[in-house]
Parts: sequence; structure tokens; C-alpha cells
Amino acid sequence: MAIGDVRAVDGCPGVHYVDTGMYGTAGYGAVYAVDAERPALVETGIGADRERVFALLDAVGIAREELDAVALTHVHLDHAGGAGFVAEACPNATVYAHELGAPHLVDPSRLVEGTKRAVGDQWQFYADPPPVPERRVVELGDGDVVDLGDRRLRAHHAPGHAPHQVVFADDYTDAVFTGDAAGIWIPERETVRETTPPPNFDLERCLADVAMLRDLTPETLLYTHFGPGPDDVDRALDDYRTTLSAWVEEVAAVHKDQGDEAATIDALVDRADTADVWGARKARYETAVNVRGALR
Repeated sequence: MAIGDVRAVDGCPGVHYVDTGMYGTAGYGAVYAVDAERPALVETGIGADRERVFALLDAVGIAREELDAVALTHVHLDHAGGAGFVAEACPNATVYAHELGAPHLVDPSRLVEGTKRAVGDQWQFYADPPPVPERRVVELGDGDVVDLGDRRLRAHHAPGHAPHQVVFADDYTDAVFTGDAAGIWIPERETVRETTPPPNFDLERCLADVAMLRDLTPETLLYTHFGPGPDDVDRALDDYRTTLSAWVEEVAAVHKDQGDEAATIDALVDRADTADVWGARKARYETAVNVRGALR
């Protein structure tokens, strides 16, 4: 799948996704359109990639004024950075986010400041997000529903990756939009990888989130990073639980041997095997961010 491509999700009527080209990389960032009675987007991606999100709406046949909902799994800017741009272009859309994250959509200044510290020179791939008007933001708690008329997206709190993260269970298709709660799916490898960024990664809560996802018994996992997951959902979740625990143990062992964060990052970058998937620069950045989160 190339940057900008739009595809329907097999087995999920009315759901399409676009490769947003996040970080200039194919196969890393997805935004989903749900063509329901009240049409919705799930995620918005980085604001700099917003034209591909609008192209997704065009491809599915959702007019700007018809978009009713923007459901965000969390407010990290790779998931919610486009929310303000979408709100500007789609005047009737309501933006839904967890109650801990919603205020950062109205005033994104602290979120931008923290993101710039975390991503360094990767900020070139972002855009400063415009605020979403407060009257158009709805705060979600665990169990709350985004009503799309002929289907509902139920939010389930998944705070391990970030305290403001939810996943959305679609009652029409038995699919779950996972945000980052189920890791990063690499379709070319048919494997799942860890995502452990600072400052809020919590291993025990992440493992609890995986257990929660299993309890939802989804038919399909829809990853923001990236795309529809494998047919064997239980195996994917089991693999992520194992991968996540093994990664944290590996980071701790390498750090004990190397003695500092920079040397630990260098050692684990040398072991990384994702350069041929995402390119050397993105692979290094991904490893470095995940090391920092696991250490802290």
C-alpha cells in the first residue's frame, strides 16, 4: 500500500482507511472513515498530512458538511494533530476525546511544547495544530458512546500508553479501533511491535489494556499504525503482550550493560530490523523514543 492509497476494510462494511504518509513513511499512519448514517473519522493523523485525510473523505463520498464525528483514540499529535484542521473544514463535525485529553484540543500549546521536546528534528513532519472550539468537543469516559445512528462506537479506557487513550469498539462490525493499545502492526512482516513512548508509558497498565481488548472479543483489530490486523486476533494480542514485556526487559538489560540512555539507544538501534520497512531515519527515531519511554 502506497502513501495516499485508500482501501476498504475487508469484513467491515462502511469502513475505509488511507495511508497518510506519516513521517514521509508508507505503512505507518492510518486514518479511518466510517460511512455511517452519521459519518465519522477515527483519528486525524498529523496535521501536515491533512490533505490525504480530506482525500479519504472524497473517495468514500463523505462531503465536508456531512461529517458528523471525529473520534480520537488519544491526543498525541500523530493521532489528533489534524483535529483542528478537520474541524475548520467540516463545520458540523463534533470531536470526541477522552476527558483527560480533550482540553488539549481546545488549547494545544502544552501538547505542542511536549511533542517538540519528545520528537526533536522530527517536528518537521508536523504542523502546528489549530485549536478546536470548545463547544465542538465532547469529553468521553470509559463506556461512553459515539452515536453514529446506524452504528455506535463505544469508548473503552486504555491508559497504559497514555492516560487519555481509549479504544473504540464498533458494534456494527465487531471491530476495535486500537489506537496504540495493541502495538504497531507491520503488515509486510505480519508481526506486531512495541510502542513505549515517554512520558506516560506504563507496562502493567499496557498489559491490562491488552487483556481488556481480549475481553472485547473483537473480530478485527484496526490499528492506527498500521491498518487492519491479522485474522487471528487472539494470537496478535498474545504476541503483543509477549513482545512488550520482552522489549522492556531487553531495554533494562542493555541499559545496565551500557550505563546511560544514549549508549542504550545506540546499542538497540544497531539491533533494530525495521529500516527496510520504514527507512533508516524513522527506524532509528522509533527505537530511540521507545527506549526513552521504557527507561522512564
